[in-house]
Amino acid sequence: MSRQIKLGIPKGSLEKATIELFKKAGWNISVSSRNYFPSIDDSEISCSLIRAQEMARYIENGVIDVGLTGLDWILENNSDVEILSDFVYSKVSTKKARWVLAVPDESPIKSLEDCRGKRISTELVNFTGRYFAERDIPVEVEFSWGATEAKVVEGLVDAIVEVTETGSTIKAHGLKIIHTLLETNTKLAANKDSIKDPWKREKIRQVSLLLRGALNAGTMVGLKMNVPENKIGEVVDIIPSLTAPTVAKLYQSEWVSVETVINESIVREIIPELIKAGADGIIEYPLNKVINKKDLDIEI
Repeated sequence: MSRQIKLGIPKGSLEKATIELFKKAGWNISVSSRNYFPSIDDSEISCSLIRAQEMARYIENGVIDVGLTGLDWILENNSDVEILSDFVYSKVSTKKARWVLAVPDESPIKSLEDCRGKRISTELVNFTGRYFAERDIPVEVEFSWGATEAKVVEGLVDAIVEVTETGSTIKAHGLKIIHTLLETNTKLAANKDSIKDPWKREKIRQVSLLLRGALNAGTMVGLKMNVPENKIGEVVDIIPSLTAPTVAKLYQSEWVSVETVINESIVREIIPELIKAGADGIIEYPLNKVINKKDLDIEI
């Protein structure tokens, strides 16, 4: 049997997005509804489904070699793990999430200091308690099992600390955001002893590098087109590429083939410009991975 690293997949809201990211990176992960140990088409990796809230603790104690979890849960558990890479992604967007202090619109609380002596409900209990203690603001922090917004709306607590990406859900409950305590995003984290093992270190590096490439590709597409040789300068001036575009002479022709990688968000703007400049036969295609030289410099 080959050696293996133990990989933690976050169960819950990030589960599907994580599995899709691994697929783009080159690994197929299959999950059974009754099994917490997904299969993966790599004999050097074994997988476990673990809640993101608990992932850092299992990484720290060596049950998992490497896994994906939020910075918020690493800080909440005060876990001594090696953070390797940022992976800003979620099931709905690529924005960083925020843990914010929120109160009802009519609340007299206007600042952190106004929370002195107040009761706050949150799932991020330890971090929130430390945050206020470091600022010498005594508060009572209680754990919320869910429906956190409803607790402050119903007057059960004075304020909440809740995670949000856009703030829309908080506003929909008639609440206002007073302060941002933490910006968080998904991290690839590893057990410190695991990365001291040369074999595990290289396998973890491989996973990190290809996941980063898959994430980079999420906003990029490839463009390929034919261009008359006497128009190549005008066309290349329009194309913003990672590096210089690839230009190849077409066989027995006064045309060249131009290929590049660009951000998908600008494709609709530049294709008409490329056609006007003389390009023809433009092909747009999706990418699985875009790996830059800087992605090789991951310190692990």
